[in-house]
Amino acid sequence: RFVIKGGLAGAAVYVAYDQGLLGSGKQGAEALKKAQAALPPAIQEWTSYIGWELPPTPKFDFSPSDSWNKGVQTVMAALSVAPTRACEYTREGWKYVKDLVK
Repeated sequence: RFVIKGGLAGAAVYVAYDQGLLGSGKQGAEALKKAQAALPPAIQEWTSYIGWELPPTPKFDFSPSDSWNKGVQTVMAALSVAPTRACEYTREGWKYVKDLVK
């Protein structure tokens, strides 16, 4: 059992490496585009062979590099205002405590 699971895991890592998923963001985006182009016909062929009918796949435009950049920008923006917000929250907290003590 362990050998089978290890073999499947190794094969999955090899396929991911071979397709460029473990490379740079551009390589990952290219691999995603290839998968989006290849999967719908393969799924359609498989379902017609079995006799199932699936709804059409939704079309979406997703760029991992743009999402990564947006995430980095959001984190950096949050970190840049963190000291100011910490001072504001501290001031509000002290005011709240003083109001409770009165």
